[in-house]
Amino acid sequence: MTQPVVAFAGMTHLGLVSAAAVASAGFETVCFDKDDILIARLKKGDLPVVEPRLPELLKSNGRRQTFTSSVSDIRGCDIVYVAPDVSTDDEGRSDTSAPTELINLIVPAMGPQAVLVVLSQVEPGFTRALSAPPPERRYYQVETLVFGRAVERATQPERYIVGCADPGRPLDAALKTVLSAFNCPILTMRYESAELAKISINCCLVASVSVANTLAELCEAIGADWAEIVPALKLDRRIGEFSYLKPGLGIGGGNLERDLATVGRLAAANGTDASVVAAWVQNSRHRRDWAARTIRSVLLDRKPDATVAVWGLAYKENTHSVKNSPSLATISRLNGVRVQAHDPVVPASAVAAPNVEGFADPLAAAKGADALMILTPWPDYSRITPAEIAKALSGKIVLDPYSVLDAGAAGRAGLAYYTLGRAARD
Repeated sequence: MTQPVVAFAGMTHLGLVSAAAVASAGFETVCFDKDDILIARLKKGDLPVVEPRLPELLKSNGRRQTFTSSVSDIRGCDIVYVAPDVSTDDEGRSDTSAPTELINLIVPAMGPQAVLVVLSQVEPGFTRALSAPPPERRYYQVETLVFGRAVERATQPERYIVGCADPGRPLDAALKTVLSAFNCPILTMRYESAELAKISINCCLVASVSVANTLAELCEAIGADWAEIVPALKLDRRIGEFSYLKPGLGIGGGNLERDLATVGRLAAANGTDASVVAAWVQNSRHRRDWAARTIRSVLLDRKPDATVAVWGLAYKENTHSVKNSPSLATISRLNGVRVQAHDPVVPASAVAAPNVEGFADPLAAAKGADALMILTPWPDYSRITPAEIAKALSGKIVLDPYSVLDAGAAGRAGLAYYTLGRAARD
């Protein structure tokens, strides 16, 4: 068999990174998007997303990875991945119009033996309900995108989960060739199982986050230190060394809350119990508001006209996304408070509030403020010493939920330091 040619339709964060990973494995990769302006930008190396190592990966791929806005260019491809964003509404409902419209556009342009792979995350039942191509040439593959670690996850996948019409039949040869190049397990299952597998993984992640947040908050109240407890959990084989047990400001981004909403709707429609999911959502929203509650109790109740510096607007480090950002949610509750904001990639205009002023330098944002809140754990912030922060601030309050700073150094610098998982030290 000749080397398969792979197309990716939809140059979103998911589509662009996934295509780059396949090209890096030595496959000729065609990147299609109907947006002429976007394709022109990509050809010039002007990326629409922020992702560590992605510019370097695209450059190293060279001519193996080509960009086009002509749908006819996928005619000679053996595999066509569909990877547009699936947006959600305020209740976590997925809008699958983007992948549906793209599939309707590209299927007539595909070769007669080419296979379609839905890579966008869709709700169970989507892939089987498609009218074309025929089931034997139609797959669903669970995406591995993690903002800030997307290149690592795409080039070094833990496993591939592939949904198909009949898991008893051999995987398409071209698709198996591409996936096998990454030397990881390939799990095949029926469409609905694969579609639910991604949601299941995210629910397990949410459970870990909820455990960490619930017990870390208890630590803050009783004098325990969550950071001392985590190693004990990591050494328990029933939990494991790779468990996500770091407390944070609830569930950021769009995918996790969407999946919880999906499980809630499916359970309600089918008469199953998912009350634990509702509890996870409630727990997440309670923890998200930690920074707003804390800054109000330690500063704003006595000084409502205070100036507060905020470092970080993105929902997590190493990404430009502000979807469900705890930082933006916190700022929205600081009505009338002057906010001096900094983020390495997100402009202050993303907040869309008149009380927020953006600064190009984090210490300039902190200068003269009564308090500092580090609401996104960008690595840049860990390189700034507490002594420098103390010199810039007018007050001494620092809220650092993710423990970006060294707590001991913060204390020695005279800062009143608040973090998640242990009692305040000032």
